Amino acid sequence: MAAKKNFPLRLDPKLYEVLERWAADEFRSVNSHIEYLLRDAASRAGRHLSPRPPASAPKEPASSADDNPTTE
Repeated sequence: MAAKKNFPLRLDPKLYEVLERWAADEFRSVNSHIEYLLRDAASRAGRHLSPRPPASAPKEPASSADDNPTTE
């Protein structure tokens, strides 16, 4: 796994408490939950981290010439 970037993050203590409870509900650390939320927000905003689509995106069936009849 690639090294992760470390940086200080200042949060309102009440927000941190909310994140701490939420992370515990999801069986994650606060740090990993914040990363999960940021990745999800980036994906929803169309700013994917990799060329593959997000797991929740529906897959479109491959089309063929027979699937799209032309009207002449």
